[in-house]
Amino acid sequence: MTETIQVGAEVPDFTLNTYEPQTGDFGSVSLSDLKSAGKWTILFFYPADFTFV
Repeated sequence: MTETIQVGAEVPDFTLNTYEPQTGDFGSVSLSDLKSAGKWTILFFYPADFTFV
């Protein structure tokens, strides 16, 4: 089942694979880690584009 998220709603926790240019390797980041570190996070969705932003 897919959840619908509305503007202003709290986003469920997730983990993403990342590329770390400083080390030249891959890593991961989770929303809960960013929140606990006090980091601001902006999420956006850009459909039908398969390039790196």
